[in-house]
Amino acid sequence: MAGARQAQQWLLTLLPAFPVLLLVLRLWQLSRQDMSTMLLLVQYVSPLGLLSALLIALVWAFPLVVLTFGVLGRLLRLSAPDRFDPERSLLASGTARTPGWVLTGAVALGALTWQLRFLPTLLMLGLWLLALRTRYLHPDQPTRILLVSVALPLAAAVLAYTALGPAIWAALRQDELATAALLAVPPAAAVLLTGPIPGWSAPVLTHGLAYAVAAVLPLVMGAVFLRVPVLPTAAVELAPPGAGAAAADTDPGTDPGGDPTPADRAGPEVVLGALITVTDTSTIVLDRAEGVRFLPNGRVRSQVLCPEAARVPYSVVTVHGWPVEETVLDWMMPRRPVADPDVRCDGRLPAAR
Repeated sequence: MAGARQAQQWLLTLLPAFPVLLLVLRLWQLSRQDMSTMLLLVQYVSPLGLLSALLIALVWAFPLVVLTFGVLGRLLRLSAPDRFDPERSLLASGTARTPGWVLTGAVALGALTWQLRFLPTLLMLGLWLLALRTRYLHPDQPTRILLVSVALPLAAAVLAYTALGPAIWAALRQDELATAALLAVPPAAAVLLTGPIPGWSAPVLTHGLAYAVAAVLPLVMGAVFLRVPVLPTAAVELAPPGAGAAAADTDPGTDPGGDPTPADRAGPEVVLGALITVTDTSTIVLDRAEGVRFLPNGRVRSQVLCPEAARVPYSVVTVHGWPVEETVLDWMMPRRPVADPDVRCDGRLPAAR
């Protein structure tokens, strides 16, 4: 009894610290491991923006965690009921206390946020959960068990292969073995784990897989989040240093003797980078090459928000015109109209005005 409760207390204590750790690591990476730059980012970067980026980037992880541990816990309860002790096992405790609507919501969320190539895996996990739950709740109804554990997975596999067959063949022809496996294996595997496994192996297998997922998933989540932009990318067009009185007053481009520095003799330029903030005197930009730059507002001619570069697709396989790397949300949300990119987002000055 004390073991499971103590583990839950530690889990509830450490769980909120994980997102904070990810946010700190993201800022540390963005600052190029410079403490002064990191403190500047902490001062100006919005916590709500960081949390929004974290939520959007890692929303797929919630269904994966809930469904994976739900399958393992129910498999343990059905295969080795004498070893299913919610007071001693954290896996058993989570399984016993997770209501069915949470699992249903996780399946729905996964259907919206997982890429098409992972939807067969979602189908497999959902069928496993349904079959294991039916066997546990209705052990005296063999007809229902047969329908849910055998007939339903077979029917789902037939429908899945009917819809995914051309895509699987296209993936094999393109030598995309990982994509082909993600589309072809789960529908067949959905028929395999709809009942108990040998009781002597169930505790070791379920707890071992649970520990493996708990160890690997944070690393994957961290690797994904460290690539997510948390600051808007902007292009700032600057006038020549001597273009106006305001620029002369604010631009620190002269040496103590009053002679112009090389920066003063420079012409107009475009600074491309992550926009940190705009103060009364300066526009602070995290330049991609030079670090933090404080641009005098008197020299700023214009600013333009640069859209995020489109991700280069890994796979060319589609399912009835649906790219396997897109989600249902990608198809549901309105497409941004295609417009000519602003030349300033390429670091080039616009045409003469």
